[in-house]
Amino acid sequence: MSRSPERIATVLLAIALTAGSGSAAWADPTVPPDAPPAGSTFIVEDLVFPVEDIVPETESMDGAESESERGDEVVVGLTSDVLFALDKAVLTPQALQRLRRVTAKIRAESAGGVVRVEGHTDDQGGSAYNDALSLKRAQAVRQALQKGLPDVTFQARGHGERRPKLPNIVKGRPIEENRAKNRRVEIVFSTRR
Repeated sequence: MSRSPERIATVLLAIALTAGSGSAAWADPTVPPDAPPAGSTFIVEDLVFPVEDIVPETESMDGAESESERGDEVVVGLTSDVLFALDKAVLTPQALQRLRRVTAKIRAESAGGVVRVEGHTDDQGGSAYNDALSLKRAQAVRQALQKGLPDVTFQARGHGERRPKLPNIVKGRPIEENRAKNRRVEIVFSTRR
């Protein structure tokens, strides 16, 4: 992991932009008043930083990882582009590193119950192909997580292209950035918060 002056400056800037309280020099008046409570975390690439307040959904600086809450559930989303090679369901070494962090998060914050691993694709390819690929990817992530959490019950599902995060096509034109975010695996678990 690089700790260059530029990277440190980027991390400090990200923290400064998300901090909603603390000294006036670090405060950001654009943080909504209903931001999560102190003790939340902000994920910046491979590092996790505690901050006083963060916006309800966080995304890593490379856009490959996001976290949000749905009621009492935490949803950690990882884009397939960092988990798998194109049209493959074998995890990359970079994916295993990210999944170790997710394993630690589940261990620290889970309230128990079933952890759902849900695979998603973009709109490219046929529905049957996308359904099968999304299920295989969810199963690969489930197997990796289960190694670090052998006592946790996991459920893997493939949703294909049926649940896009963003529209794949806007005004008749394909949007590759949206398609990249739609190719993802989401890990959903109940939290003790």
